[in-house]
Amino acid sequence: MPETTLFEGLSAFPLTPTDADGRLMPDLMRVFLTRIRDAGADSIGLLGSTGGYAYLTRAEREHAVRVAVACVGGTIPIVVGAGALRTDEAQALARDAKAAGADGLLLAPMSYAPLTDEEVFRHFEAVAQAADLPLCVYNNPTTTKFTFSPALLARLADLPNVVAAKMPFPVDGGVEAELATLRAALPDGFAIGYSGDFGAATALLAGADAWYSVVGGLLPGPALALTRAARAGDRETTARLAEAFAPLFGLFRAHGGFRVMYAMADLLGLARLEPPRPVLPLSEGVRAEVEAALARIPSA
Repeated sequence: MPETTLFEGLSAFPLTPTDADGRLMPDLMRVFLTRIRDAGADSIGLLGSTGGYAYLTRAEREHAVRVAVACVGGTIPIVVGAGALRTDEAQALARDAKAAGADGLLLAPMSYAPLTDEEVFRHFEAVAQAADLPLCVYNNPTTTKFTFSPALLARLADLPNVVAAKMPFPVDGGVEAELATLRAALPDGFAIGYSGDFGAATALLAGADAWYSVVGGLLPGPALALTRAARAGDRETTARLAEAFAPLFGLFRAHGGFRVMYAMADLLGLARLEPPRPVLPLSEGVRAEVEAALARIPSA
């Protein structure tokens, strides 16, 4: 599988369904994964933030990868989150993912103590060496409290296997300027994609390589339609789909996509799940808003 295409297009991030004791629910996971594959998404972002990787043990994370590979491996690329507080644990998770059949890795610099640029570089260097898989830098300052500068990304891009970055949508909305800065700093072929579903249309129209999508984990068809339209430069269709998604994305920003996705799974008739504690389910009032927002999205 060419590395240049692994981190392009729509990467859909499913929930990782677990019971009250944190044990994986394989049958339900297969339902989520099959929906994404059958919709034609470009990849699955397994064990990302939407997948609640930080709440799972190493054993359950390995179990999830093996279930995913057995279910959809070879038919859609599977990129697996390997984030952990300790470098040796992240290395072990990366090796687990490779042994289970993952196609690529996604790595965020989890921490309790704030990390320096040098500490993050050494962390990524160690994990990239641990498993010979293409690796995407997960720049998620909202949860990690660490922001990757263009200079640090350029340094990381010189490491073997580090071939992509998953960026947060810029606070000021200046994605075109940011992309220009990053393209100038990074090697040709280094893939730059964006998370933050509310900014997906803007980022893709500006030339981003990928949308790392929360909503794509449960609504892969509509998310793929937006991705295809934006990457084709079809601004009219993109604007129409972005407008339909806007109320739902507003709820993501207000309450967190993680919480909203659990409510969506129930409202879509897929599963009644609760997020891992201490995260609490949405109130009935907010659930009603989610239901109304879903009704605006074509084919939701």
